[in-house]
Amino acid sequence: IKEQVVYQWELPGEKQQTHLNLTADETVNRLQEQFGSVYREAYLFTSEEDIAARINKKGVHIKRRVASNETVSTPEPHNRVKKYLIKENVPCAFLQALGVMNVSGVVKKQKEKKFRQINRYLEIVNDIYPQLPASGVIKVIDFGCGLSYLTFALHHLLTVIHQREVEMVGIDRNEDVIARCTKISKGLDLQGLRFNAGNINSEAGQQHVHLAISLHACDTATDHALAYSVSANADVIMAVPCCQHELSSMLNCEPLKQLTRFGILQERFAAEATDTLRALALESRGYSTQILEFIDLEHTPKNLLIRAVKQTGKVGDATHYENFKTYLGVKSLATDLVLEAEVSEVIEVVAEEIAQELSNIEETIAIETPCEPTPPVVEAPPVVEAPPVVEAPPVVKEKKPAADSPWANWKRS
Repeated sequence: IKEQVVYQWELPGEKQQTHLNLTADETVNRLQEQFGSVYREAYLFTSEEDIAARINKKGVHIKRRVASNETVSTPEPHNRVKKYLIKENVPCAFLQALGVMNVSGVVKKQKEKKFRQINRYLEIVNDIYPQLPASGVIKVIDFGCGLSYLTFALHHLLTVIHQREVEMVGIDRNEDVIARCTKISKGLDLQGLRFNAGNINSEAGQQHVHLAISLHACDTATDHALAYSVSANADVIMAVPCCQHELSSMLNCEPLKQLTRFGILQERFAAEATDTLRALALESRGYSTQILEFIDLEHTPKNLLIRAVKQTGKVGDATHYENFKTYLGVKSLATDLVLEAEVSEVIEVVAEEIAQELSNIEETIAIETPCEPTPPVVEAPPVVEAPPVVEAPPVVKEKKPAADSPWANWKRS
């Protein structure tokens, strides 16, 4: 260990075992102290002979015999080399351009944590690679890409390791950062990768994505990114939230009063509760959701990653989401945007694709089926207006005189 030969002592306990790594001198001293008082038997196995030592009333009895024929395996080195998707000491163009590696492929000392973070991120993405389309172009959108270490890494994973075509766009409000990323991308001639300066809604024209990513989007920006991803009917959504403050000031839960009276605990609880609501909201939209450790806490405190995979035919239910929100004593949050997101744009695209397919089918039928002659069009006779109806004059009835009238019996001669 650390270029030093040590001997490992295994100490059994009631619930677990502990280990001590001692030098040769420390091992001899410990053996002399404990053999006979703590241990009554000792065994030493070498490539040449096996030695057994036992202590009794008469003293120490030692027995030697030729080594058994069992092959002694070479012990693995204690400091094992971790298998990364992007290997150490192998030059990688984008890592060199970003200053993580030197020209020989050696990771720079001050960038070792960043190198481990990149590989951990790629492991998580690689786990969901089977959920992405098996053929064709993979469409990816990255909200709040920043300096784009992970954006470039994802492009490398998909295009170099998996040999796929991509359409990737990284979005960030910082125009200087976007200019830097664009320069690196063009310098490396990375196909299918572009960067735009703007906010989350600046890509409203993009209809459907296969993979939507939001890493360290501040506070409610994460919720806007999740809502956009749902409206784009993304196959996979990955988000690492950051700087969550909205829920903390809204908490109104009597059972939590003893917790929320400590400011730092209130902030931490609110952050975890917000991520829980985000996961529940995604599940209500038909996604299977996990919350993973993104990177060790020693590297960054923002170490939780929400990973959601769209489940075909899964009917979402917002009951758990609403119940938890009620328990926390809040009525409205930015996470509600995930439930309210509509997929109308995606439906329009699907409708256009269906219409195009029908058009292609009609064209095929028109080519394969001989056309029959069109019958002549017979025009309808002109409409003749009927003459106006003349109403007959009213019939006037002759009034008969009364019986006692002098005219009652009068007749015209």
